[in-house]
Parts: sequence; C-alpha cells; structure tokens
Amino acid sequence: MTFYEFGTQLAKLRKNKNISQQTMAKDLHISRTTLSNFENGISADIGFKKVLQMFDYLGIELHTKDKSPFPVFEDIING
Repeated sequence: MTFYEFGTQLAKLRKNKNISQQTMAKDLHISRTTLSNFENGISADIGFKKVLQMFDYLGIELHTKDKSPFPVFEDIING
C-alpha cells in the first residue's frame, strides 16, 4: 500500500463515520491542513504514532502479518 492509498483509506473511513476533517483534527490536536494533506497523499511529514492515533480515533486496528514468499498480484502487475 502506498502512502497515498493509506491516506485515502483513512479519508474513506472518516467519511463513512460522518466525521468532518475539522472535528477529527481538533480532537487529535492536529491542524485540519495536516489531516487533509495526509488524506490526499501530499505530505509524508506525519509521524507513525499520529497515524495510529487517527486509526484508533476511527475505531480501526492495524495488523501486521508475515510477508509471503510468493508475489502478490500487485507485485506481478508492477513488474
């Protein structure tokens, strides 16, 4: 998943919960511009801890898994 895809996924989750950028930004003590830039893949200048706080705020968990020794479809397409 790219940084842009990560941000757009977060935006989709936020919108599905009917939470405005302004409300979420205020509750997390970040600027609305920072949140907007993250959701649009414009700025990578946000810490991982803050990203985890955003997902927690939306009630979403991030999980890790072992990497497969086999390529995924996206790897094959991207060559």
